[in-house]
Amino acid sequence: MKSIRRMAKPGSLFLAILMITIFTPYQVVFAKLISTEAVIESGKAHEARMYVNTVLAREDVTAALISQGIDISEAKARINSLTESEIVGLADQIENAPAGGNAVAVIVGAAVLIFIVLLITDILGLTNIFPFVKK
Repeated sequence: MKSIRRMAKPGSLFLAILMITIFTPYQVVFAKLISTEAVIESGKAHEARMYVNTVLAREDVTAALISQGIDISEAKARINSLTESEIVGLADQIENAPAGGNAVAVIVGAAVLIFIVLLITDILGLTNIFPFVKK
């Protein structure tokens, strides 16, 4: 029995070393699969980051930030530190924000509202502004 163990010892040592060298590098291969949505979101985040940086590089935006007392390099650093969902949300807000406001619609809406109020008061006989309203 001792002779069998003595003869098997180098063979078993060789097999143990062989198994360690064969299977150790493959432990890294067991990676987790990622979903298609994660890849798409990553692409959206990259595009959104490029869009925000493009907007930030425009002269009018830079001038507006400087007039507000914001340092451009600090703004770029903060944009680069945003998470993927935050940068996508910021890009959506920039794209959907009205350029320069919608002053014409506000003025027209206020004029129509004032006209309707005066017309109703004229119909009720409280005012006499419009001659085409008969009592």
